[in-house]
Amino acid sequence: MGLHHSHSNKKDRNLVISILLNILITAAQIVGGILSGSLALLSDALHNFSDVIALVVTYVASKLSKQKASFHRTFGYKRAEILAAFINASTLVIVAILLIIEAFSRFQNPEPIESSLVIWLALIAIFANGFSVLLLKKDAQNNLNMRSAYIHLLTDMLASVAVLVGGLLMTFYQWYWVDSVLTFLIALYLIWVGYDLLIKSSKMLMLFTPDHIDIKDVVRAVHQIPKVNRLHHVHIWGLNDDELHLEAHLEFKEDISLSEFDNILHDIELLLHDQFEINHVNIQPEFNKMDPKEIIVQD
Repeated sequence: MGLHHSHSNKKDRNLVISILLNILITAAQIVGGILSGSLALLSDALHNFSDVIALVVTYVASKLSKQKASFHRTFGYKRAEILAAFINASTLVIVAILLIIEAFSRFQNPEPIESSLVIWLALIAIFANGFSVLLLKKDAQNNLNMRSAYIHLLTDMLASVAVLVGGLLMTFYQWYWVDSVLTFLIALYLIWVGYDLLIKSSKMLMLFTPDHIDIKDVVRAVHQIPKVNRLHHVHIWGLNDDELHLEAHLEFKEDISLSEFDNILHDIELLLHDQFEINHVNIQPEFNKMDPKEIIVQD
């Protein structure tokens, strides 16, 4: 418990550091974009600003998820991080669409740009975002909320690399149209990563069965346990990144005692945990009950 608490505090500390860094980057890029006339730099600043929002949302959700359950909130705020991931993914896609519209307009009317300022600010953003990416990388592997923040920062670091390349091309070749092209490419990349995260978080919010779970396989496995007749009325969903729930009705072949049911339930819980990583099981026992016996029943 102590190790988990220490890791959680470290995760929140890393988020705060990343938030402060991105506020500084955003302010510098807005000023630099206006002074230099670079749309790519301003688009990177806009993306960085969305990073700040995303990181704040991630931080708040991380704090909320630690709140204890109550009579009014029986799950506590465990789904706050999934909601945060959904919001962050949505902002990625919205920002990308706005950038595409502006890039198309600027491409038709390219303007001279102060490329040396673009280069220096891009370098600063690369190093700052790169540091933030390293801070969040480990937690992003097992947490959808942290992954959404990590992707925001990673894409912004890559966007800054593109801005740097564009600044160099404008310095040596005066290719000012490159600014708009790079903005367009950055936006397409944002849509690609944002859409994937949006789909994953949406599925969890909608309580869809996780992609790696085949309900028919789960039912077949449970049916191998003695005295079990039919598992039906099945629901499987992820509450958050750590909790996978199963709720179902279980018909028995015999009119067993409550103590026998407890023993069988223990075997089912071990089976579901070891084979399918389901760690919360709620089963309603039945014998000769007249109700629908299909695996999936619409409530």
